[in-house]
Amino acid sequence: MSNRNAEIERKSKETEIKATVNIDGKGETKIKTQIGLLDHMIELFAFHGFFDLNLDVQKADLEIDIHHTNEDVGIVLGKLFKKALDEKQGIKRFGSGFSPMESTLGHTVVDISGRGYFTLNVDGDASIIKDQEGYSFSYLEHFMESFAHGLGATITVNLRGVNEDLHTDLETVFKSFGQALDQATQIDPRREGDVPSTKGIID
Repeated sequence: MSNRNAEIERKSKETEIKATVNIDGKGETKIKTQIGLLDHMIELFAFHGFFDLNLDVQKADLEIDIHHTNEDVGIVLGKLFKKALDEKQGIKRFGSGFSPMESTLGHTVVDISGRGYFTLNVDGDASIIKDQEGYSFSYLEHFMESFAHGLGATITVNLRGVNEDLHTDLETVFKSFGQALDQATQIDPRREGDVPSTKGIID
């Protein structure tokens, strides 16, 4: 199996972002998004997914708000993983992960199908979740949707027993997402290098 590494740089009027990934890593990270809570969550995602990930937001328009930076980081990470997976030969394609924390349970399911789509199902009253460090629960949706479209994956997050502490809720999502994407990107020797689709291609 060849090294599944990638590097990407994205520049827009709002942000400038550079990132590298080794999908078959040990979970070592160097993350700087300029959004403290998001840094921590991406570190958890990569650690539990065993992805070696470097991410550097070199320019951000945080003087306006978090929105563009949060969204653009999701776009970059999705495209980064898509590039590292290349033609997606031999991958399992589907993955599922669970992460409990206190009263909250995060469950994430991934299908690297070529179709970018994100669904968030919340079992509980999401209105009780308090913003933290300028980050809100709605930013999670924007980030994950951007990641899903960048990668070309269907991602479903189920969150049960929501906690009013945003940090707790986000941890369960990012940890379970890391597990799910790790599982989906693993090589299945039964595929013998074939693309895991009856069409023979995943765009």
